[in-house]
Amino acid sequence: MKVAETLAEQSNLKTAAAISPLKDSEKIFLEGPRSRLKELVFAIKVLIEFISGFRMLHFLGPCVAVFGSARIKEDSPYYESAREIGSGLAALGFTTITGGGPGIMEAANRGARENAGASVGCNIRLPKEQQPNPYLDKWFICKYFFVRKVLMFKYSDAFIIMPGGIGTLDEFFEALTLVQTKKILDFPIILFGTKFWEPLQPLFSSMLKDKMISEEDIDLLLFTDSVEDALQHIKAIALAKHAEKRRQSFRRLRILGE
Repeated sequence: MKVAETLAEQSNLKTAAAISPLKDSEKIFLEGPRSRLKELVFAIKVLIEFISGFRMLHFLGPCVAVFGSARIKEDSPYYESAREIGSGLAALGFTTITGGGPGIMEAANRGARENAGASVGCNIRLPKEQQPNPYLDKWFICKYFFVRKVLMFKYSDAFIIMPGGIGTLDEFFEALTLVQTKKILDFPIILFGTKFWEPLQPLFSSMLKDKMISEEDIDLLLFTDSVEDALQHIKAIALAKHAEKRRQSFRRLRILGE
């Protein structure tokens, strides 16, 4: 019994040691209430990060966000598909925006760059998988996940969800929630890789059957293995809606350093 308790204690210490450097450096917010002064300072930091993100992304024009695993290697078929998607988005006149990291994100940015399209990253500070990939025209590094989410949704006209992990699922379901609650309208979401995402289809069918969701909640959702179908889906919905936006030109103000 003592041996088991000792091993458990050692494991907890190792876990604490692994977490504490990140905790100390990032000043994790989701730990409950703190002093009013600390909360005020935190709010100011968030505001500054939002404003910095707005300044960098303001002049991008219409964007499509591509999400997916940072662990996908260059020899993966998904890497090549993401690269083709980035190239296709550039041909349609969209800026390709990703999380700015390696894997799927790198592939999409690379495809956009290779077809003379705009390529942008909205990165997040993490213990690993955080370095901006070499195919970015510009990038913004967020400290807070929720700031990154707001920026990605604010400046994207569609999402392409490639195979990925928990973070990819998070962005996907956040998008679905905003579509269902009509916080965003005419927002196509493409799940690329039917075999990978196949387990979700019975779930949606069950939710429809039990009336937890309605057909219109997933009308703009497309499961596909075709780059061409994904691009056509975006073209049919997002391109028409944002034709005027693409022609819109914001005047840069020298006084703001733009």
